[in-house]
Order: sequence, then structure tokens, then C-alpha cells
Amino acid sequence: MKNTFGNSVAVTLFGESHGEAVGAVLDGMAPGIEIDEELIARQMRLRRGTDSLSTARREEDKVRFLSGVRAGKTTGTPICMIIANRNQNSADYAVKDGAPMIRPGHADLTGWIKYRGFNDPAGGGHFSGRITAGLVAAGAVALSALKECGVKIGTHILSCAGIKDAGFDPVDPEKQIEELCGKEFAVLDESAGEKMKEAILAAREDLDSVGGVLETAVTGLPAGVGEPWFDTVEGELSHALFSIPAVKGVEFGKGFALADMMGSKANDPFRMKGSMITTETNNCGGILGGITNGMPVIFRTAVKPTPSIYKKQKTVLIDKGEDTEIEIKGRHDPAIVHRARVVQDSVSALVLCDLLSVRYGTDFPFILAKK
Repeated sequence: MKNTFGNSVAVTLFGESHGEAVGAVLDGMAPGIEIDEELIARQMRLRRGTDSLSTARREEDKVRFLSGVRAGKTTGTPICMIIANRNQNSADYAVKDGAPMIRPGHADLTGWIKYRGFNDPAGGGHFSGRITAGLVAAGAVALSALKECGVKIGTHILSCAGIKDAGFDPVDPEKQIEELCGKEFAVLDESAGEKMKEAILAAREDLDSVGGVLETAVTGLPAGVGEPWFDTVEGELSHALFSIPAVKGVEFGKGFALADMMGSKANDPFRMKGSMITTETNNCGGILGGITNGMPVIFRTAVKPTPSIYKKQKTVLIDKGEDTEIEIKGRHDPAIVHRARVVQDSVSALVLCDLLSVRYGTDFPFILAKK
């Protein structure tokens, strides 16, 4: 029953959706990293959503540091972050005739089986997207560490409800990453973004939900990060990205499209740029042999539609073995892809801090900043 990810820089998540609090413990972070309160508040705001596109549950999401921070800087010891739950409503997760009703698309069934019925099911319990609040808090610290050495991360909604945004420039996405910074609805083409919002609201009116695809770009990573075979950059990122609720697919560079290309088109030609070796294209997504090659790292995730919908659905009473129907109540999102964007940034930052720490040591932000 493991809730920890990472080798040198590790994050542990705790809490339940309707419990007293959720949070994270971040261990292995370099001492001397600034705790940027403004960045943390911004990231937490982007995660929770603030309009009709998101759940009506509104939490303050004030991050409280219990350890590992002194005078606004990390100390190098474990950082414990806690975020209070103040707006939960467990009555929305009632049972029928004393038996829990498992919601289609949720982890109610698997959680019940794994924890033998002792798990907290309200709001999804420990499986809830609410737990990502701790990930985002820890990710904000990781983003500050990466900023020290010039590594930047940006994520946008590449598609939602079948509506497509412009894609990242695979060779030079730096300006696009800066453009996305702080956007409430992260798209590169505003007209596409408005159509996505209309589709999300239409799904809400129809008591349904929609999914989408997130695309992430990372710049400033040095070549040579990652390990062959079992600790590849793709492997480590995928491992963590699949922890984000609703993520059901990950691809790097051209991804599955490479299967339909000829080798002569799929290969990225090498060229010199001053004293550096670069590539003309970036079909590999900045990774060769599981190791960064110095080009931007580009990847995408598929985010399924929110499973909590208000339409009547078939289910069972789990401890009675009886078929029944369920009409979910409560406060739910017609789409979560726009909120998941900041979670993807955060998870990516944590993984990259871990990979860089393995390569250069715990003080990698300051070691790389001097190079």
C-alpha cells in the first residue's frame, strides 16, 4: 500500500476527499530553495477552478508548512504540507438500504476490494482528485527548484470534446510556455478555447461530461538525464503521470504517429548550433534511449471524461450482489482536463527534480545554475 513516488526526491500523499485535510511530504529537496507563496497560491487556484466549468465545491486551499521550511527557504529536511478540507458534503454519497452503491468509472469497486471495505468512500476518499492538492503544493516547490537552473514547464489543452488547440512548436516552445503562464484556461488559440468552453457547458446542460488531451513541453533540461531500460525519462514520467486521476494514455514526441512513418521521416537529423548538437525536428520528444538529448521534452496525456455524471446509470449494491441503478448527486465537474493541466505541470516538475537529483546530486539547482 504505497503512496510514495521518487528515488532521490520523493513525494508522499495523504488524506481523503472528505477527511480533515489532505497534503504531502516532500523529501530530498535541496536546501535553500525559495518558498514562493505567490506561485503556490496561483497553482492552487488553477487546480481548484473558479467558474461554471468546474465543480461548485470551493476550498480555500491555503497551504500550511509544518516542517522543512525556515525563513522562506527549504532546509533540506522533509517538507510537510497540509491543506484543510472545509467544504465537504458527505451526505451526497449516501448508501441505498445500508449498502454502498459503486459509481461507474470510479475506484469505488477496486477500493472496496483492496481495502476490504474499510476505506473511506465519501467523495472517492483517497482516490479522489482532491488529493492532487498535495501534489500541486509539492509541485510548486519543485517548480521553484527547477527555475533556479533554467528549466521551464508548460501544459495546454491540446484538445477537449474533439476541439483542437494549436500545438507546441516541438523545436522551440519557449515563448509558448511563457504565454501559458497563469492562464485560467490554458490554450494557445483563444478561439479554440472558447469553443471548448461551450462544449463543456453543453455537456453540463446534458448532465454529461467530456475529456481531452493535455500537451506538455519542458525546456532547459541538459542532455544526459535519465537511465537506460528501467529508469528512462519516459518510464519515470509515465509512472507519475498515470497517477493523475483520469489519465488513461501517455505518448512522447510523435508518439503513436511514429508507427505510420517511414524511418527516414521519423528520425531527427542532427545539426550543429554553435558548439551544441541539436536536431532539425523533434519527433523523439527530446529523449533518445531513455535519456534527454538537450531538445525540448514534449509529451501528451489522454484525460477521460469526468466519471461523475448526473445521468441514471446501471450499478450494483456491492455487499448484497444486487443489480440497481444510481443517480449521482453532489458537486461535480463537466470536465477536469483544464484543472488537470496544473497537476500535470506539478507531477512533471517532481519527476524532473528527482531525475536531476539522481544525475547531479541533491544540490542540482545550484550546480546547474553555475554551468
